[in-house]
Amino acid sequence: MALLTPQGMKEVFQFQKPKGREHLRKLLNWEEFDELRDSRQSILLDTLYDSVIFAVGKGFPWSQVAQVVKFTEELLRETKGCSITEAVTILANKLRDYQSQFNTSHLLALCDYFHNTFIRHYKLFQYVLGQKQEVNLTVAHLEVCAPPQPLPLAEGKDREVWKQEQQVAELEVAEAQKRSSRLLLQETLRLEQERLLRKAFQVSPRRPSRGLVRQDLENLIGKAIHIQIECLKELLQHEIQITFDILDLKLQKKTLNLNTSIPFPPSIMDHPAQEESPKPHKANKGKKAKAKK
Repeated sequence: MALLTPQGMKEVFQFQKPKGREHLRKLLNWEEFDELRDSRQSILLDTLYDSVIFAVGKGFPWSQVAQVVKFTEELLRETKGCSITEAVTILANKLRDYQSQFNTSHLLALCDYFHNTFIRHYKLFQYVLGQKQEVNLTVAHLEVCAPPQPLPLAEGKDREVWKQEQQVAELEVAEAQKRSSRLLLQETLRLEQERLLRKAFQVSPRRPSRGLVRQDLENLIGKAIHIQIECLKELLQHEIQITFDILDLKLQKKTLNLNTSIPFPPSIMDHPAQEESPKPHKANKGKKAKAKK
């Protein structure tokens, strides 16, 4: 308490609350603590800081403001684990002990302050400051990404136009994927055909004494033709399907491009011509009237 000087109390009051609390912690010679994990120490520091604000607000001299902080700390320590009746008795005794340090009005203000704060919420103070708390705290560090800087208005696009461009781009990507899959399929079937032909030639009957007879050669050629036909048939089936898919994508892209072209509104000069069209009809009526006469 030797550091609780009048000048120190004045500095605590003049600072904003976060900085004032930190300055008061240093004056109390407390070690640094985690505000989240050590909530009890944080609440105790808040209580002492509030006593400084109270004393200054009630017009206590700076020298007596330090005594109010000392009074608060002693009261919280001496009433720990006591009943509310015992706490009221301890408060009355401490007010009597400090009677020589405060005048009557300040002593009454101090009594009212602790009755309206500490005694009124005594159970809460005892629960927070008197009992051990099991703290289950999980701290997660999250990175907040700010939205990108928007382009100038002159470089912006209409929302519908942008959507259509995105759809066209997706169709182009899908078309490129189809073409790539077709090339990959061709290469895969070519390798499969070579493997089957190699296998057919390996299992063909061999006669080291003489060459292949006509029957063996015909069978070998028949197998090779069959393998090529099967591979070609599978390739054509996939080629036809991929070609239809590509044509469908092209049609969708063409439809989107046609939808982007908005027709111009009809010219205003066209309306008078439409309004003048009934005039020959009126002229015909005049001719019919003359004919009747």
